[in-house]
Amino acid sequence: MQYLISLLAAAMLAGCALPPSTCPPSQPCPACPVCPPVEPAFPPKPPEKPLRPAEWSDLVGWLDDEQLAAFEVFLASCGKIESQPSWHAACASARTAGVKSTAGARAWFEAQFRPWALMNPDGTRNGLITGYYEPVLKGSRTRKPPYLSPLFAPPDDMVSVELGDLYPELKNLRLRGRIEGRKLVPYYSRAEWTQQENGRKGGALFWIDDPLDLFFMQVQGSGQVVLDDGARVRVGYADQNGHPYRSIGKWLVDQGELKLEQASMQGIKAWARANPKRVQELLNANPSLVFFRELPLNGSGPPGALGVPLTPERSIAVDPRVVALGAPVFVATTWPNEERPLNRLMLAQDTGGAIRGAVRADFYWGSGNDAGNLAGRMKQSGAMWVLMPRAWSPK
Repeated sequence: MQYLISLLAAAMLAGCALPPSTCPPSQPCPACPVCPPVEPAFPPKPPEKPLRPAEWSDLVGWLDDEQLAAFEVFLASCGKIESQPSWHAACASARTAGVKSTAGARAWFEAQFRPWALMNPDGTRNGLITGYYEPVLKGSRTRKPPYLSPLFAPPDDMVSVELGDLYPELKNLRLRGRIEGRKLVPYYSRAEWTQQENGRKGGALFWIDDPLDLFFMQVQGSGQVVLDDGARVRVGYADQNGHPYRSIGKWLVDQGELKLEQASMQGIKAWARANPKRVQELLNANPSLVFFRELPLNGSGPPGALGVPLTPERSIAVDPRVVALGAPVFVATTWPNEERPLNRLMLAQDTGGAIRGAVRADFYWGSGNDAGNLAGRMKQSGAMWVLMPRAWSPK
């Protein structure tokens, strides 16, 4: 059995990845983009003893936040978590509490929950807070200038194998590939896929006017497309080619094209405008390729990993091995590229391939260019406290 597992592990290094979050990929931020849709074949173990009991007075800026907004987002999460014993009482209370003010919401959270400081393995409490967003692109359902970059549905010839169906010890591991003769081989990389002009098996859902904007939407894992006829649609992650995510910002730094501090989403776009003939070379540096599906556009945010719509500036992506999805999390950080405090009660409603560790979060800023500018610049230090029901205790 151990020999078989070793063989499977080797195969996965070529074309296997964990399913990502709906929202990607964050990569840590749109620059090294936010929620990469691919995770390591064997994720690292969560840190030892990541929780430490805390007092409400420890939460920096707790009294300055408007907790009523977080209370309403918590109610939305309850639709997904209230069946769990740990959350049933808190959700039942929230539905009947009649909270109408910030002071009332703050008092309710303090009565129902106990704060736990999230800690790094070395005992420190500060970690990395990045941002992500929902891009809004321009596109068409038909290929015509300037809409020349295809946004694809999953290809018909891509095979996905859930390894946990055969071997429980490989639960949550997925192998993606294609059939070649009698063999399952790795699926096409981004560069190989781009070269398969006449051999593509998946159809284009839409055609986008900017290949780099499309790339960043693949990294985010979802987005909106404003069509040339004025209609607006939402697309979300459907599948991925199984290749590992590679940061194009890091590639530019390694090539000597940008300095590290320039490798933000904005810096990458500026480089692309100055080097239009090298854009495809840049994109091919990331072999991972995301495929999409069309989703309803119902006026709310895109769905996160918890299965509820994300709320701008109140939803975060977390490491679910440490922080339970649906849990309130107080984040003490600063605004992107500023020292101005950003202390806010958030809800853990999403995950991301780059979000690993206890003190690690991806801050959802919303949809469109303004949100993208904030997300692209956000790479802040911050502390986090997860709020758990008073009857709960760590295992």
